[in-house]
Amino acid sequence: MRRYVLRVVSLAAALGLWQALTSLHVDLWLRFSQFPTVTEVARAFAARLSGPDYWTDLTDSLTRILTGFLLAAVLGVATGVLVARSRLAEDLLGPLLEVVRPIPAIALVPVAILLFPSNEQGIVFITCTAAFFPVLVSTRHAVRALTPTWEEAVRTMGGGRWRILGSVVLPGALPGVFGGLSVGIGVSWICVISAEMISGQYGVGYRTWQDYTVVDYPGVFVGMVTIGVLGWVTSTAVELLGRRLTRWLPRTAYVPGARPPRPARSVKPTPAAPAAVPDGPASEEVRDEHLV
Repeated sequence: MRRYVLRVVSLAAALGLWQALTSLHVDLWLRFSQFPTVTEVARAFAARLSGPDYWTDLTDSLTRILTGFLLAAVLGVATGVLVARSRLAEDLLGPLLEVVRPIPAIALVPVAILLFPSNEQGIVFITCTAAFFPVLVSTRHAVRALTPTWEEAVRTMGGGRWRILGSVVLPGALPGVFGGLSVGIGVSWICVISAEMISGQYGVGYRTWQDYTVVDYPGVFVGMVTIGVLGWVTSTAVELLGRRLTRWLPRTAYVPGARPPRPARSVKPTPAAPAAVPDGPASEEVRDEHLV
């Protein structure tokens, strides 16, 4: 409960600071006088919620992000496993993937406009491309980091290639796969909003850009808050799904605010007095036995 209270207090403090700086028109180096206040954004948000356009934009953006992200998840995991397990696939696909990977997905907007017959398909393509490479790289590294002993154990018990893939490779790589999925969903939101601003007709990004062109700054902040909340909800859903599917992994029992237990004091045993060794030939035999 204390952690939730601290989170609410930090959020309320940030909103209070925003309201104070904008309502007082503070202009030191940053020009807060140009920002809308929290109350203006809240009124714009309430007005937007009562209209049909907000929910249409929300549905379109969620449809695009989920379609592109699911395609990227399937293709990224399959390609990552293939490249990590096959030298031929690595030689054929590796150079091409490494050349295309540094290109920002938003830079592919002209390619999507020329390649696809509709803007909707182009936006899904950009979203898929943005999430594909984080999933691919994470999956490839996770598969290559698996312990070879597990695969050898399955082969010793008579398991084939598909048995190894289903019982060793995919379960063992799941933590790394979901790490890539968490990164990919965030990158997908960045790119889908940018693509909607450039070539979309509906969506949160399109509406945010339209509000900016008509100098409706409270509407711009409504779009920004909506994007942040949607990104947080989807990334949390991916993380919870990852925890659900990897619940067999050992986890640390962390209790917030609890002090670790003090180690028990160990009582040192009192060293026993050395036994007296008689002198003479018998003493030499005793010493030799003691050394042995």
